[in-house]
Amino acid sequence: MSTAAAIAIVIGAVVVLAAISFLTLARRSDVRGAGALSGETVDRDQRNRAESRAFEAEATRTRTRTAEVAEAEGTASRGQGTALAKVDDEPALVPWTPPDPEALGVTRRQFFNRATVTLMSAGLGAFAAAAFVGFLWPSGTGGFGGMVPVGKLSVIKDGIDQGGGFFYAPEARSWITEYPSDALPLARTVYPDNLLSTMEEGIVVLSQKCPHLGCRVPECSTSQWFECQCHGSQYNRVGEKKAGPAPRGMDRFPATISPSGDVTINTGIVVPGPAIGVNTTGQEAEGPHCTGGGEH
Repeated sequence: MSTAAAIAIVIGAVVVLAAISFLTLARRSDVRGAGALSGETVDRDQRNRAESRAFEAEATRTRTRTAEVAEAEGTASRGQGTALAKVDDEPALVPWTPPDPEALGVTRRQFFNRATVTLMSAGLGAFAAAAFVGFLWPSGTGGFGGMVPVGKLSVIKDGIDQGGGFFYAPEARSWITEYPSDALPLARTVYPDNLLSTMEEGIVVLSQKCPHLGCRVPECSTSQWFECQCHGSQYNRVGEKKAGPAPRGMDRFPATISPSGDVTINTGIVVPGPAIGVNTTGQEAEGPHCTGGGEH
């Protein structure tokens, strides 16, 4: 399964889960449109209005009975000069207080807040999951750390000639130089089989990293060697150590050459460079060094 397919599957699953969460929240909130109230709220309002009307009707009946009693007492005491009894003050009406909107359940604002937070969390989770899967899933195609195509063998050899004996493949972080055919008998006693196939085709693939402390090793056009600018390690044109603090020669990558001449470097396999003292080509410095030191 490719990384793109895995990411697509993860994102699709998260989108489906987000849609289910959205619909679930919509059903729970009982929102039927912008500004609509839930069924529970409508029922509670109706009960409150009915109770208020009943309370007002009872208060009206109480006032009527009180007035009738007062009138009858006033008529009876008119001839005797007695004062009318004061009617007790009417009980104060309790004002109706609307219910707390927060106690009615999920409000419209709460619904949209929760939906927004849920969808944002789902989106961030999808990106995090996709990045995690993409990081862990092994890649079967190009890119450093795997199989890297670098072009036709004939084009690479032309590049070596035009580069003064050196060809750099940036996508593979590798140097490619010519390996002389007359050095093959000695090379077969030193190098493993997974390197000999390309050497027999006339090229050697070298890692750009210095085996001392990992600096990128540049070529020196005057000496026709590789000379590290960090600590002065020097290697001949096929990466065999000549001088400096490096513990071995330059590391190598195996490569394959197809029948049509396409060169592919396997940057997932690093073959340690040859031991100190190996010099299969016998090449000496062909001019001034770019760094201090020399063969020892």
